[in-house]
Amino acid sequence: MIRGVRSLPRTVWLVSLISLVNDAASDMIYPLVPIYLASVLMAGPKALGLIEGIAEAVSSVLKLFAGALADRSGKVRAWVIAGYGIAGFARPLIGLATSWFGVLACRFADRVGKGLRSAPRDALISLSVEPGQRGLAFGFHRAMDNLGAVIGPLAAAALLAAGVGLRNVFLLAAVPAVVVLVLAFAVPEPHRAPAPRKEPLRWTLGDLPSPFRRYLVALALFTLGNASNMFLLLRANELGASATRTTLMWALYSFIAAVLSTPLSALSDRWGRGRVLGVAWFAYAIAYLAIGLLPAADWALWIAFAGYGAVTAALEGTEKALVADLVRRERIGSAYGWYNLVAGILLLPASLLFGWIWSGVSPLAAFAFGAACALAAVAVLRFWVGPIRAGAD
Repeated sequence: MIRGVRSLPRTVWLVSLISLVNDAASDMIYPLVPIYLASVLMAGPKALGLIEGIAEAVSSVLKLFAGALADRSGKVRAWVIAGYGIAGFARPLIGLATSWFGVLACRFADRVGKGLRSAPRDALISLSVEPGQRGLAFGFHRAMDNLGAVIGPLAAAALLAAGVGLRNVFLLAAVPAVVVLVLAFAVPEPHRAPAPRKEPLRWTLGDLPSPFRRYLVALALFTLGNASNMFLLLRANELGASATRTTLMWALYSFIAAVLSTPLSALSDRWGRGRVLGVAWFAYAIAYLAIGLLPAADWALWIAFAGYGAVTAALEGTEKALVADLVRRERIGSAYGWYNLVAGILLLPASLLFGWIWSGVSPLAAFAFGAACALAAVAVLRFWVGPIRAGAD
């Protein structure tokens, strides 16, 4: 495993380092947003669902736009730089918001940046490695991303313990944003032949392989029950966890995901993407039910967050590696655009549904709905998408 990671190209290492620093900045803020909304701006689950749903939906549309343009031009580097720059400097402005509308505007800009960079970045990683390394490469990238998500909450917890206010914690996230932008300019452009410039942009799924389209249906079902992770943090806070404990639980989740992302995603290079992803989605359903059933913020909640981190580690890199297995190289940007569109656009109804079920019925009912969607996705992946050969090109 260590030898395999060392053999990954410089581009993968550099992009992974950027993700580490970027997520450290993002996760200084992310666990505190629901607390900030509830305790400072006096907004509840419905506002949280609306904010996250709108922000992620807009981001998803832009992911398809950026992916298609990257395929047409044969260039991905500029999209990566622009995306990280916009998000990095919009995110700290949450600390200046005086209403949940202001938080929505900042999250909107943050997700615009993510939308511009995500598909080109995923295409860049895919184009930089051999087919048999895809699970390893995406797993390593997700590991570094999640390691940043450990550093960020720990930094936030230290700042809060030192008496720094919530608003100032948000503003301090501007410092790593500068580092991210400098590193992004060092990313090299991958070598590939551009599509003819006079050819119209291809937005439709019609010329993408049918197994990929069926995979998107399974992904859509899973995503419909995969509401914003902020609801997990809101659940912890509702069960009695303080702001500091909630932040540390998020750090534990991210640490487990960071440690296990590389080996679990690399497992799909040997065992097959479909098999590993099906197990991960099934485990997600179990984790969601467990979090919904917990009565208090005791040791069991810590275990639940750790288990959810293991589930995340198994599914994130595997989902992305599977895209590259199913689509030709010249359409890889568009394919990642569609993948990110489906994975993000449904977060709007997913987050709204989750918030409404939470408020109108109970938190347990909301988590049970998410678990049911995950189980439905497993069935579609197993019986309709069918066997998938790892490392296909």
